[in-house]
Amino acid sequence: MKLFKKNEKKATQKLPMGRKARKVFAVYAALVLCMVFGTTTAFAANDPIAVVNNLSNFIFGLIRAVGMIMLGFGIVQVGLSLKSHDPSQRANGFLTLAGGVVITFAKEILTLITG
Repeated sequence: MKLFKKNEKKATQKLPMGRKARKVFAVYAALVLCMVFGTTTAFAANDPIAVVNNLSNFIFGLIRAVGMIMLGFGIVQVGLSLKSHDPSQRANGFLTLAGGVVITFAKEILTLITG
């Protein structure tokens, strides 16, 4: 049973590109080349531990931001569930709220655990 027929007699042809499209493509290509070849090299600091600590602080900052978003969403969910008297939505809201708190304070929790 053959599912696909191979048509090897198809010829490829270029898509027509107008004058305006060529100009836009040329500007785009020039911008990409400027971004690739116009960048400066970033040298590492003398202390590699400081670089790792900076990266760790940055990552934990991102995690804290996600936790804050979840915390806000949990508060909204609990408020809506109290208004609509929906117990399952209320449980989900409190779980989201608790998860947001744990994610927001993940760095502090990890430092308490590890000492």
